[in-house]
Amino acid sequence: MLAQLIKEGKKVVVFTGAGMSTESGLPDFRSAKDGMWTKYDPSEVATVDALNSQFDTFIEFYRNRVIGVNEYGPHEGHYILADWERKGYVTSIITQNVDGFHQEAGSRHVIELHGTLKEVHCETCGKVYSNKRYEDEQYYCECGGPLRPSIVLFGEMLDERALMEAALVSEGADVFLVLGSSLTVSPANQYPLIAVEHDATLIIVNQGETQYDAFADRCIKNEKIGDYLRRIQAELQE
Repeated sequence: MLAQLIKEGKKVVVFTGAGMSTESGLPDFRSAKDGMWTKYDPSEVATVDALNSQFDTFIEFYRNRVIGVNEYGPHEGHYILADWERKGYVTSIITQNVDGFHQEAGSRHVIELHGTLKEVHCETCGKVYSNKRYEDEQYYCECGGPLRPSIVLFGEMLDERALMEAALVSEGADVFLVLGSSLTVSPANQYPLIAVEHDATLIIVNQGETQYDAFADRCIKNEKIGDYLRRIQAELQE
């Protein structure tokens, strides 16, 4: 179905969630059962309160996340999406992920709803650094302010510009392709509905059911994202 729509010149907007990252080897904090994910509750440590009052705990948690992101990398599916963008099939990628793997694979128009772990910035002056600062255990800016990952913490507002841009590209989609998201987190889970309301074809590729399956034109349940994208890539080359 997707290959045929692309061949017809339909423009695809892609929406990726945790399932896209777990195929690279990264754990999903909502389902992981070991390591840092059981030692700390992300809803308590990944917060502004922890940044301000439990900085040692905060940086231990996020240093391990940064090391994980730097240890792994894009899988074949990320590279296929980047190839589709270069060919004009994909216009935008909206992602809930913070690993930066889409950009690492070569995608250029990526809307990161929750920020990125690839950078840290000073909470005081705003200066931006590579996440290597955390890997090297350098947790303070030259101005003396604490460095934090450039992500949205629990209790913080999402970037209004990113939300608006994601809404605009969703409105303009011919095809809205969901990859590896349970579509439970608001307001991000509204984008598939925005696309459908503007007559887009909705395709959902996810291991479990989502609350929006009934709105989808096609649901793929028992296929890895990388395998699905590889199959579509082969169909496009026929």
